[in-house]
Amino acid sequence: MAKQFTDSNFETEVLKSDKPVLVDFWAEWCGPCRMLTPVIDELYTEMDGKAVIGKLNVDENPEVAATYGVRSIPTLLIFKNGELVDKQVGVVPKSELVKKIEAQMS
Repeated sequence: MAKQFTDSNFETEVLKSDKPVLVDFWAEWCGPCRMLTPVIDELYTEMDGKAVIGKLNVDENPEVAATYGVRSIPTLLIFKNGELVDKQVGVVPKSELVKKIEAQMS
């Protein structure tokens, strides 16, 4: 299961990470978000040690979502060295997410 990000651990786990980080902004009631969950969990396993993959529930953690202007979910943000470097709104194939993450690994 993917890492769980919260308003309280976001800075430490995401912004201070020495690896690229994919954050899936989601909510329990969001159908497309639930469709994306298995993909996020697979990426978490496959990218272990190379990138950090996790989810942030927008209902339980509204501060981070507001900070980054997340208005639609699922929204996927990729961070590198504490900076937002890529954004994807909506469901996309796993292969697209892999490309986006790998682009930040160099």
